[in-house]
Amino acid sequence: MATSQPPVRHLGVTAPISLSLPTERDKAITISLMEELRHQGIFETEEETRLREHVLGRLAGLVKQFVEKVSLMRGLSATAAKQAGGKIFTFGSYRLGVHGPGTDIDTVCVVPKHVSREDFFDIFEPMLREFEGASEVSGVPEAFVPIIKAKINGVELDLLMARLALSQIGDDLTLQDDNLLKNLDERCIRSIGGTRVTDEMLRLVPDVVVFRDALRCIKLWAKRRAIYSNVMGFLGGVAWAMLVARICQLYPKGNAGVVISRFFTIMYRWSWPQPVMLKQIEEGPLQVRVWNPKLYPSDRAHRMPIITPAYPAMCSTHNVTESTHKVMTDEFRKAAEIVDQVMVDKAQWSQLFAKHDFFHKYRYYLQITASSGDADTQIKWSGTVESRLRQLVMKLEFVESLILAHPFTKGFEQVYFVTDEAELNAASSGEIWDSFKKRTAKDIEGEEGGRAVFTTTFYIGLSIEPKPVGATGPRRLDISYPTAEFAKLVKMWEHFQATQMGIVVRHIKSSALPDYVFDEGERHPKPPLKRPKTAKTSGKNGEDSEDHPNKKPRSSHTPADLQALQVASAPSDRQSTARISNGEPNYNRRPPSPPGLGTPILPFAETVVAQATGVVAP
Repeated sequence: MATSQPPVRHLGVTAPISLSLPTERDKAITISLMEELRHQGIFETEEETRLREHVLGRLAGLVKQFVEKVSLMRGLSATAAKQAGGKIFTFGSYRLGVHGPGTDIDTVCVVPKHVSREDFFDIFEPMLREFEGASEVSGVPEAFVPIIKAKINGVELDLLMARLALSQIGDDLTLQDDNLLKNLDERCIRSIGGTRVTDEMLRLVPDVVVFRDALRCIKLWAKRRAIYSNVMGFLGGVAWAMLVARICQLYPKGNAGVVISRFFTIMYRWSWPQPVMLKQIEEGPLQVRVWNPKLYPSDRAHRMPIITPAYPAMCSTHNVTESTHKVMTDEFRKAAEIVDQVMVDKAQWSQLFAKHDFFHKYRYYLQITASSGDADTQIKWSGTVESRLRQLVMKLEFVESLILAHPFTKGFEQVYFVTDEAELNAASSGEIWDSFKKRTAKDIEGEEGGRAVFTTTFYIGLSIEPKPVGATGPRRLDISYPTAEFAKLVKMWEHFQATQMGIVVRHIKSSALPDYVFDEGERHPKPPLKRPKTAKTSGKNGEDSEDHPNKKPRSSHTPADLQALQVASAPSDRQSTARISNGEPNYNRRPPSPPGLGTPILPFAETVVAQATGVVAP
């Protein structure tokens, strides 16, 4: 009688696709990949590594001093205050081991139950300001996850805080135990979630070294292709890491070359919204919401669900929109084609990391300019506008004839020095006149009306449906409603000041894009934008949905909100309406396969859909 074999244990929610060892070709491809990554300069030096470790060691000592100080204030004895402890944990790219030169370190300061969040900002933040080598210390207690940003010896740090229901925080504490989450508020749960997710991810990959090498490649590719930004509706670092970890689970014996060669094909063919999970979702000790599309309608709406492995399971990609999903799918396809060519020696790895073509891709763009009169205000105001841009993208997706609204992943910061109201209006509208383009602060010293204007400008590329066969004449694209609603939304911010902050949304052609969005030599020179001859006509051409800073509306004019609506709804082919043209990328359906690639497939008849997702293909 044959004896039954015990089931083979594996990592992940399904069995691996392949248990094959790397071939000689796979090994050669991996060597060339690592050489290219080193050439791209993504590895920090040993000196930089030692500096980070030194800074973290000093920070750990400061946290203990902070806890001891608060403990004494709460009436604890000197001995008990000393034993109260305190510990810092890292998360994100540093804890995953894939950080590069100049990147910040995400940390969470874990403190005992008698230390409050108010203590963190009222006591620890001033201590940090006085700390030797510390600079640029800035606390944001009202943030969704309250944070202190700082630099210590030139190393940037993001510091969160979590208070556990413990009287002492020892050096041997780990955050793996789900019971540590009991009696914590949501902000504390969110604060330690990053470390818990990172640690669980590292436990769920078969080979940490392979995972790190492959993740470095994917992070660099995603940043170069401008699809690395959670706030803009793409994927953030955690989501990209979980995708790579899932491919590592499916090829547990593979090296980095194997993982990368499969990554893009599998992601292109993935049956979204089938979720990507590194383990089955688990129940826990808390009455908290766990991702469950069967129970929660909002969870069913997630387009690319990538689920965190640590309790409580959450969707790390709830920000993904229809447009950003299409953009990423197209990028997966392009990358699959390149890697397919690399595998047969017809392309180089450097081609995978080519810079994005966002500012060459579309004929029309929305330009969103947030402006204010000082640097500190601008940081908070531009951050508020950036955090709400996804809402504008989602509203644009409902506009008839608009296939896609593609947001760029970062804003462009500029400071201009203006001398009168006309220049102020132009600068805060995103226009760059030759008269103030190169002007410095020294140039306006003692000049009446001279002031600085701080701007942060964001861009959204617009892909338009081709004109129907037989149609004649231009069509108009009405984006008045989404742009006006967006302007209202950002001005609902509780700290908004109409006389100090401006928001302008305007439509521009690709030929009107400013030079600062291009690298040197990337575009042909164009004539400078000169100041209009009279102030009477400047800044009032009907192109903007605008609200300028430092300028109170005159009684003879329509208030800013109504003015934005009227301008946006007026028949104009300049700002809020657009003439339609052909020749733009078609995102209306899954992109067609390029010549020589076909639908991306895996070697050895590996069945992606059935095995990677756990869903049997019909």
